[in-house]
Amino acid sequence: MSDIKNKNTAPAEEEDALAWEEVSTEHIVQDAWIDFRKSAYRFPDGKIYEPFYTYSRRDYVVIVASDTDGNYLCVRQFRQGTRKVTTEFPAGGIERKDGREYGSDGLSAEDALAAAKRELLEETGYVSDEWQHLLTVPSNATISDNYAHLFAAENCRKVSGQSLDEMEFLNVEKCSAQQIEGMIAEGGFPQAMHITAWLLECRRKAGCRER
Repeated sequence: MSDIKNKNTAPAEEEDALAWEEVSTEHIVQDAWIDFRKSAYRFPDGKIYEPFYTYSRRDYVVIVASDTDGNYLCVRQFRQGTRKVTTEFPAGGIERKDGREYGSDGLSAEDALAAAKRELLEETGYVSDEWQHLLTVPSNATISDNYAHLFAAENCRKVSGQSLDEMEFLNVEKCSAQQIEGMIAEGGFPQAMHITAWLLECRRKAGCRER
């Protein structure tokens, strides 16, 4: 049985005791789209284990956007991972100076809020003057190194049509809070980070009402 550590243990000491040491890495696929790696690690007890697979992708934004009537702007599109058409919030990658689809090396061409505003406009044709940062969190700390930046945008207003990339085929759909809750419960809103953004926004609005 593992020892229960004292909460007063210095964080740096604990990290040193728990950290794995990467001893070898093979880039199985490394192109403009993804860096997919196979690595071997030395564990804290000295043993070496492999393979561990990880990948790099771009940081991205997710926007919980509501219009002046209180409806939420959602998009419907095909997701190749699950091979299904899904309902989710507007979202997209933060642009990089080198045009690659991955990397956390300071080569972002825009900050997260600018990316969120751009993605909302491009995917829905809506803009907002009322933005709230909800959370920045690793997208999937077990296998990827990119971050999700979650935002809320209120009182959105339509100013244009969509401006989609050549690989984007999506429709805009307005949903009530009750519809989103129902889709989440029934598995029809299947993006984990989008659900996280929704729950954070619900908590934020509840807190605002209490004040």
